[in-house]
Amino acid sequence: MDNLETLEKTATDAVISASATSHKKFVYAFHEGDGKNKQLLGGKGANLCEMTQIGLNVPPGFVISTEACLTYLADTNRKLPAGVMQQVKENLIEVEHLTGKKFGNPENPLLVSVRSGSALSMPGMMDTILNLGLNKLTLQGLIKQTQNERFAYDAYRRFIQLFGKVALGVPDEKFDHEF
Repeated sequence: MDNLETLEKTATDAVISASATSHKKFVYAFHEGDGKNKQLLGGKGANLCEMTQIGLNVPPGFVISTEACLTYLADTNRKLPAGVMQQVKENLIEVEHLTGKKFGNPENPLLVSVRSGSALSMPGMMDTILNLGLNKLTLQGLIKQTQNERFAYDAYRRFIQLFGKVALGVPDEKFDHEF
């Protein structure tokens, strides 16, 4: 079986599996994911889980499984599998609890990074969005927390540029003229 056939079979199996139950686990906190299962968690995700579990200083976070992605890609309507968003929300609340910060809070904002990954190493090929959670209101909280206006505005600029490029398809050249 070649790689394409394997991917198609995995995606089909994921759709069948997700259809069987909406209680399927798609999101794993770093402390609960199997650090050896790169097929399920992607290379970065599995490594973060493993580092957390051996006691290295890793910020709290979670991984959305490759199975969730394959199920999404196999769905002709491009709908997230049932339960994914609820699991993301539950894990985000746990990260808030562990950090003492709150996503969207203008006084004490939680900023997160969204990093894509796969079971195979593909340096430079996967997208990243940094500083998700920054907006006009939370920017002021970051300025107060860091006492560094330049740093905060640069983080905000970086978020806008990465989100624009990755999520909205805005070319980098557009940002060269605006910033």
